[in-house]
Amino acid sequence: MPAPDLATTELTLTGRITTASNATFLGAIGDVKVVYKPIAGESPLWDFPHGNLAHREVAAYLVSQVFGGDIVPRTWLRDGPLGEGMVQLWQEQDPAQRAVDLVVKDHAPETGWKHVLEGQDEKGRMVTLIHEDLPALRRMAVFDVIVNNADRKGDHILAMPDGHRHGVDHGLTFHQDHKLRTVLWGWLGDPLAAGELEGIDRVAEGLNGGLGQDLADLLSAEEVASLATRCARLRLLGRFPAPSGDMPAVPWPLF
Repeated sequence: MPAPDLATTELTLTGRITTASNATFLGAIGDVKVVYKPIAGESPLWDFPHGNLAHREVAAYLVSQVFGGDIVPRTWLRDGPLGEGMVQLWQEQDPAQRAVDLVVKDHAPETGWKHVLEGQDEKGRMVTLIHEDLPALRRMAVFDVIVNNADRKGDHILAMPDGHRHGVDHGLTFHQDHKLRTVLWGWLGDPLAAGELEGIDRVAEGLNGGLGQDLADLLSAEEVASLATRCARLRLLGRFPAPSGDMPAVPWPLF
């Protein structure tokens, strides 16, 4: 059986993800499982323009493709049962793996993990937010800086059976003002690796060509210019930045 045309084959709904803040559905295009977020189901936000979160998700995918590392699963805009929206290939993660975790402080692993912050849980125990110390997550952390991700929660990182890590839910990205909120602060101050710097350079160069043309259909001119500025600043800094500004450094809730 030939593969379905993902742009034109009928998209049917098979379920709904009720924990999402915006209308989010499971669907199928032929035998291909997808996630579908109709623009009509986006909740208004005070700091992001209404009705274009889906466009930002597609923009994040395009930047990811140029940056490298297969961070964002294939994402595109198309019509669906509830109108135009973002469609993304479904990823079957491994429930036995967890890229980010909240553990009792005394039980926190000493190796293979980065410690982000400590606090008290509802029982008064001291707990620690940790994430894996993996190249795939480092790359995602750099990606989040340049796309200005305001919502990198722990559950927005998918642990795949083969050890790969995907990032999803990129509607709150590309704001022209500083909005970075993430659980991936474990490498704060560490020098960027050569491959990470090369990824930043590819995005910066792409903004003067095909990537810039594609993003112009999805983001404002000011937002594209701010993306270029973030690439230049991070390249000059050459290391993982520290939290800055008045915004919280981590999203809430953390998961």
